[in-house]
Amino acid sequence: MIKAFRMRVHPNRMAEYEQRHNPIWPELTATLIAHGVRRYFIFLDETTADLFAYAEVESDEQWNAIAATEVCQRWWHSMKTLMPSHQDGRPESRGLRQVFALDSH
Repeated sequence: MIKAFRMRVHPNRMAEYEQRHNPIWPELTATLIAHGVRRYFIFLDETTADLFAYAEVESDEQWNAIAATEVCQRWWHSMKTLMPSHQDGRPESRGLRQVFALDSH
């Protein structure tokens, strides 16, 4: 299953956002893998400070369960100053609907 969504980073915090992801915390990587995330990419549009995220996951249930983990909660809290976030720390995001796919495999 594929997840695609958009977020934003504060324009003056783009470099710090990228630094914090290179690398992300090892315990966050382990949590993502343990919850069925096979591939996860985030792209930055430096002109607009928009982030586009793409993830290949095993199921919606496992993906949604990541949010309840302690490490995810800590990650969100640490990122809250870099990007628009909800009161509970979740980054503001909106899902994207797939309209085209090319899979040559």
